[in-house]
Amino acid sequence: MIEHAPVGVAVAQFAPEADTETNLFAIRVLAERAVERGASVVVFPEYSSYFSDPMGEELVAHAEPLDGAFVQYLAGVAQELGIHVAAGLVERTESASKFANTIVVLSPEAELIATYRKQHLYDAFGQRESDWVVPGELDEPELFEVGGLRFGIQTCYDVRFPEVTRRIVDAGADVVLVPAEWVRGPLKEHHWRTLVTARAIENTIYVAAADHTPPIGVGNSMIIDPSGTQLAGIGTETDVAVGFVSASTIAEVRSINPALSLRRYAVVPRIDSTD
Repeated sequence: MIEHAPVGVAVAQFAPEADTETNLFAIRVLAERAVERGASVVVFPEYSSYFSDPMGEELVAHAEPLDGAFVQYLAGVAQELGIHVAAGLVERTESASKFANTIVVLSPEAELIATYRKQHLYDAFGQRESDWVVPGELDEPELFEVGGLRFGIQTCYDVRFPEVTRRIVDAGADVVLVPAEWVRGPLKEHHWRTLVTARAIENTIYVAAADHTPPIGVGNSMIIDPSGTQLAGIGTETDVAVGFVSASTIAEVRSINPALSLRRYAVVPRIDSTD
């Protein structure tokens, strides 16, 4: 068995604006900072390409295709710095009135190697994301490998649904990246930290979750290990935090807590989630 060195994973926290050029500049600065701190995988927030509040036609108008300028720029950053980059894209769809809330992953070879479209839309806490966003299909999880570890991706509100993460882990993920725009509100910081930590503990995996900074997001981006311990985190400022993840730690935790092998239920998608 090949012994791999721990992989540096960074959560890059900032507040994307209604200006793609400004967002791209922030992404480059934070990516460079992450590399300086030892990261080879950097996860940015949901809606990194463009964000405006309240959600509306402006987001639809600024949606881009997967081969558009935003993804091409990310590919250049990934190649130049020799890293994997995950970030949220407002993706153009066939609908004239809606976009897809998509996560893209670019490799050091400047290739788009994984995508994830948000499956559970944020129709809660007074919000109606489904008015503007097309829900993602329940496709097989797309994974990518770095340093012998397999990485999966999901988005923000999906973290409230434990079966989403479990399905990604069943596909083979050791680390799950969670770009988010976790909206502030009563107890929302507590929900964010509790849910991200729970997904790590119950699946005995690493979870790296990157949020927007306040005033809209809660901040508190973090990397949680398979035992539920925070390896690295950020408060409410724009910054990068790096944690080092390893297969040996996962194996050690699972030898003590073999929850995945002891479970008696499987995840089965609903035929029609709108019923």
